[in-house]
Amino acid sequence: MARQMRCEPTPAEKRLWEKLRHKQLLGFKFRRQQTIDRFIVDFYCSEARLVVEVDGEIHDYTQVEDTIRQEFLESLGLQVVRFRNEDVMERIEGVLEDIAACLQR
Repeated sequence: MARQMRCEPTPAEKRLWEKLRHKQLLGFKFRRQQTIDRFIVDFYCSEARLVVEVDGEIHDYTQVEDTIRQEFLESLGLQVVRFRNEDVMERIEGVLEDIAACLQR
């Protein structure tokens, strides 16, 4: 099932976007709320073929759907990395280091 695009980002998405936008992370361009086939991903870097997802509590109840979605995105040759809202809010620098490591693969 396709996820609906939201007008307002979650606080965690907003915080991460402030760090990813305008090529701030290693010069890579990210897009927010990017449509890929039938899915909308939180953040996408086409150059690195990297999808970054920020998961809130709802994902505790949608694990099967998330797995199917991730497998589909990976079947397109995309790398998917997921972070919990708490990770973004409490350890943003560590999250950015993890994303940077994915960008450099």
